[in-house]
Amino acid sequence: QVQLVESGGGLVQAGGSLRLSCAASGRTFSSYAITWFRQAPGKERELVADIHSGYLTYYADSVRGRFTISRDNAKNTVYLQMNSLKPEDTAVYYCRVRDSSSYDYWGQGTQVTVSS
Repeated sequence: QVQLVESGGGLVQAGGSLRLSCAASGRTFSSYAITWFRQAPGKERELVADIHSGYLTYYADSVRGRFTISRDNAKNTVYLQMNSLKPEDTAVYYCRVRDSSSYDYWGQGTQVTVSS
């Protein structure tokens, strides 16, 4: 059974850093793109960053230059390094894998709270 588990969230002051992890089990995802989304209270889920199998990356304008997505295929894990955090980064962060059949796997989410 495929499972994605996010970790690394927490409470941090503005300007601080966190590193989120998304660990996949039950399947090897090295050939698939993995995407980080976030959802703040009362807002729609939004794409934050993604990384493709060839390590090509994309970032939302709101996080470009502050967040870095990376992957370790040997560990079947994707990371999101978040620096210079702002209160508006507060949200539940989710990782998603879309397989070759366009089926989406989601993790349970990890809460990130940035205090001002």
